[in-house]
Formats: sequence, structure tokens, C-alpha cells
Amino acid sequence: MDNEAAANQEDSPLQKEDFGQEFKWGVSTAAYQIEGAHTADGKGASIWDEFTQRKGKIQRGHHANHTCDFYNRYPQDLDLLQALHIPCFRFSFSWPRIIPEGTGAVNTKGLDYYDRLLDNCLQRNIEPWVTLYHWDLPAALEKRGGWANRDIVGWFQEYAALCAQKFGDRVKHWMVLNEPMAFVGAGYFLGVHAPGRRELGAFLAATHHASLCQAEGGRILKQLLPHAQIGTTFSCSHLEPYRPLERDRNATRRVDALLNRLFIEPSLGLGYPVADVPYLRRIEKYFAPGDEARLAFDFDFIGLQNYTRELVRYSFFTPFLQAKLVPAPKRKVPHTVMKWEIHPEAIYQVLKKYSAYTGVKKIIITENGAAFPDTVVYGKVHDLQRKQYLQDHLQQVHRAKQEGVNVQGYFVWSFTDNFEWAEGYHPRFGLVYVDFETQQRIVKASGQWYSQFLQP
Repeated sequence: MDNEAAANQEDSPLQKEDFGQEFKWGVSTAAYQIEGAHTADGKGASIWDEFTQRKGKIQRGHHANHTCDFYNRYPQDLDLLQALHIPCFRFSFSWPRIIPEGTGAVNTKGLDYYDRLLDNCLQRNIEPWVTLYHWDLPAALEKRGGWANRDIVGWFQEYAALCAQKFGDRVKHWMVLNEPMAFVGAGYFLGVHAPGRRELGAFLAATHHASLCQAEGGRILKQLLPHAQIGTTFSCSHLEPYRPLERDRNATRRVDALLNRLFIEPSLGLGYPVADVPYLRRIEKYFAPGDEARLAFDFDFIGLQNYTRELVRYSFFTPFLQAKLVPAPKRKVPHTVMKWEIHPEAIYQVLKKYSAYTGVKKIIITENGAAFPDTVVYGKVHDLQRKQYLQDHLQQVHRAKQEGVNVQGYFVWSFTDNFEWAEGYHPRFGLVYVDFETQQRIVKASGQWYSQFLQP
């Protein structure tokens, strides 16, 4: 971009209207990360309730027993959401809050809570976007093998059908799974997330069963709620070779197959990307007759969750992939508290990549955001880096849309600061600052900007 073009862009900042009247705007959260009330009103334990109790698994020994106390404070938080002019709210149902053992007896107090939450959203003209599964598997099911047990397909069908029947009259936008590659990879192969397993066989089994649940959940929702919009979400990073070498390019292709393609391609009827990662052929061990067809489902939309770009180099000693990521701090490029490179064009690149698939009808950016070292100064949080991050990424979303990508929504991660999994409370992603000791909320400069951007 030349200087004149850059100046013109600065003089004419993007407006909400530039994205069209039908474009969806919102913020995203997840039950385990905000609700707290971990044993309240009959809720069962989740794998994260148990994982956070294991020494050394979570930074600084943090846990989400209380976190933002959204379970009790949701009316005030929804009031704040309404005051900020944010029209759509993405959150998840907690499987163990609804079915404490994962299957069987239903917790009516859990159903009542989500009834109240949905009603309160609609009373404020806030559109609920619900994720069925955002990582908090009932601990009772993990004791029976969790995602590595094929029975989970039936357990998940039971849970999905119950949610559709109980809440389908008010929820018009559903997402089946949140980032399946993240929860099976980090949870069953790397062991850094719940349930903390490090087994190749368990990872492959969990991958296949999660793929089946992704499609089966979609089928159940569509069958019971034919007029609803049914999607699922994928974590995705734009990948580039670290060096202009053939072996780095090949390594990048292998990482892309695993991180970006492993779950979307089966859903599109393309099967697993075994040609680029041959060891994935071992997944066939977990197939039953008819599985190949069962993996596919025609989603109304897909959710993309992008935060960064990764550079990949060949690594002889890395098992299976012979590839590794070169961290942003090592490359001495601007990065967030999560050590993720700040590279706005990455979101444009992933939009172009996924829109090129035949069968992807519509894309929603269901998560995009950044963690910076926020501090409260005289009662305010001047998070100008986050504000710039969001503005720069929206420029790239608009660029993709102008080039014909059917992107129809953008959700910021996250509404409030919350429990960030293995990183605990150190990374703050929120548009709203939370003092976890007092539960005070402070709208950050980024939240004030987003509110002004979204004003009718």
C-alpha cells in the first residue's frame, strides 16, 4: 500500500455499514471459562474441574471454580452487553451442568439456568449463538474413555437432542463443536489440556469420534430444528514456511493438514488428509462400517477462529510430522501475551483458504482477539494495542469480503476477561476487564471503541 492509499484509508475508517445489513456482530465466551459455580445446583464435575486440581497443570495453580461468576451475575453482564450495543452473544452450554454423569439423569436446575439465560438474552434483544461443546466433558464420561471411547457418539447424540428439544424454540444459531483439533490434540496427544493424556492411539480414536460427533450433532440439530442455522467451529492459523526451502514447504503442508484440515475435510466428504500425513492412516483402525459417509454433514455455516500466523520449519527429530513451529519471540516480531505473532493478514488468508472449499456455504469469524498486559489506571484500562489489533483485523475481513468471500459475521474473543485454560488468569482477552477478587467490571478502551463502532 502506498502512502497516499494508506492516508486515504486512515481518513476513511471502516464503518459497520461497510459489511452490509445482514452481517452479524458479537462477542464470544464459553461456559467453563466464565460461569464458575462449579458444584452449584446439581452440576457434575467436568474434566477441567479435575484437571485444574492436578499440580503443575495450570499456571500459578489457578482454577475456574469461581472465575467471572457469570452463573450468578449474568443479568448484570447482559445489561452491560446491551449497553455496549453488542447484538449477538456466543456462549456454550455446559454438558455436566445439564447431564451431570454425561448420560442418563438430567439436572433440571441446569436446564432452568439456561432457560433463564436465554430468556434474559431475548428480553434485551441479544441474539444467542450457542456452542454445544466447548471442552468441558463430563468427568464421568472420561472415566469411561472419554472421546477415545466410541460410545461417546451415542452419549453426544443424547445430549444434542436434549438441548435441541429444550432450547430450540429460542436458539436459532448453533455450533456443534468448538475447535475439535485443539481439544483432541492438546487433551489426548500433548497432554497439556484436560484430560491430560499423551497417547497416539487415544488421539486418533478421539479425532475420529469427535469427527463423527461433529456430523451426528449437526444431523440431530437439523432434524429437530429444520429452520435453525447449524454450524461448527475450527481453530485455524495461517501457515508459511520459515525458509524458502523445499523441506520447509513440505513441513508446512504437513502441519496444515493436521492443524487446519483434519476436521473440516471429513465434514465436506473429503475424508482425512492422509496423503499429506501418512501416519493418519492408522485412524482407519477406529472405523466401523458406514463411517466414511457418516463423517460428512452439510453445515449451514462454519465458524473460523483465527488469532495469528505461524512459521514452520523442517525438524528431523519431531515424530510423525518432522516439522516444528518457530515461535514469534524467537523471530523477534510483535506478539501478544500468548506469544502469538500479531499478523492481521492471517485472518484474510484463512478466509480465502476455507472459502475455496466447495461445500462451504458461509463463514462466520466466531473468535478473534488478543491478550495484552492490561492494567487499571485511575479506574480505566487503556488497551490501545487491542483496539488497534481489532481494527486491523476487521480491515482484513472486509478485504476478503470485498473479494467475494462469503463471510457474514465477526465475534470478538472475548466479552470479559476469563479463565484461559492452562494459562489461568494471566492472559486477558476481554473487552471488559474483570477484577477476579471483587468481580468488578471495567469496560476497556477496546470495548468502548467496539460499542461506538456498533451503535445503530
